[in-house]
Amino acid sequence: MNRIIVTGGAGFIGSAVVRLIIKETDDAVCVVDKLTYAGNMENLAEVSASSRFRFEKADICDREAMDRIFSDFRPTHVMHLAAESHVDRSIDGPGEFIRTNVMGTYTLLEAARKYHRTLSEAGKEAFRFHQISTDEVYGDLKGPGDFFREDTPYAPSSPYSASKASADHLVRAWRRTFGLPTLVTNCSNNYGPYHFPEKLIPLIILHALDGKELPVYGDGLQIRDWLYVEDHARALYLVATKGIPGETYNIGGHNEKTNIEVVRSICGLLDARRPRPDGRSYADQIVHVKDRPGHDTRYAIDPSKIGRELDWKPRETFESGIRKTVDWYLAHRDDWCAHVLNGSYKMERLGAGGDGK
Repeated sequence: MNRIIVTGGAGFIGSAVVRLIIKETDDAVCVVDKLTYAGNMENLAEVSASSRFRFEKADICDREAMDRIFSDFRPTHVMHLAAESHVDRSIDGPGEFIRTNVMGTYTLLEAARKYHRTLSEAGKEAFRFHQISTDEVYGDLKGPGDFFREDTPYAPSSPYSASKASADHLVRAWRRTFGLPTLVTNCSNNYGPYHFPEKLIPLIILHALDGKELPVYGDGLQIRDWLYVEDHARALYLVATKGIPGETYNIGGHNEKTNIEVVRSICGLLDARRPRPDGRSYADQIVHVKDRPGHDTRYAIDPSKIGRELDWKPRETFESGIRKTVDWYLAHRDDWCAHVLNGSYKMERLGAGGDGK
């Protein structure tokens, strides 16, 4: 049985990984999460009663806490997802991104290195430190036929992507210099259930239902490759448990869409599932706003390596995934969504700590 630390495990992608592990494997999980604004214990409600689930409210920048958790839990794997991740927030206040994404990763690597030295030779061989990163570290693509590949040079455009690029470099350096068995994955834009409402897809769904304007940056022609979060979770677990140390794996959804296409797709689904009282389309609520500084034009990932070497491919098309996503938000508008929007989900943090059982 694997024993897996998942940092940021109460967040959007991290909680999808934790739910997958508890539901579909026999492994044990220790979630390490500071429970900042995007960490939500409701994301883990389905699995928190499991005897294989443990929760630690802790900051990855706290070295003493990290050493204690490694010593107590004795992990075989670390899946590092804890990060500040919203580009707009990184533009408004980059300092917290440097602290969490760079210094936090450094602190976690040092705790892992100390722990790794205590293991038997077999334990050292089996141990994995998996850095979960983003395609934004590559900058953007100009030509329609080009894709991000594992050997694409880094050229980050925002404080967020620069902080993640820094963390990736640290992870690779700790393998080269100290022999820590590390892996890195870079993923395209995720979407799906439990996505915090500041992100494009949930924001558009909830603003539409509330009769608010649907803001689209610039002309809306920026292209992203969309990856359903549960597909990503399966890929991450596969890399953590089957990937080769020192390797990088790009994870993409084969779903390139412009932002305006995504917004119009959501409007069309809502028109069919929850029509406006006046009979008009939700698309009438779309407004174009001033573009984000340094906004990358196109992201697109070539995921052929993970498909070829680890036999992974996404199960969801954008059309099937966005239908599931819209339906989930409609079904949970009055509980999960309401709790996030009114802030009541934060109250659960007061009792979070220990093993969470």
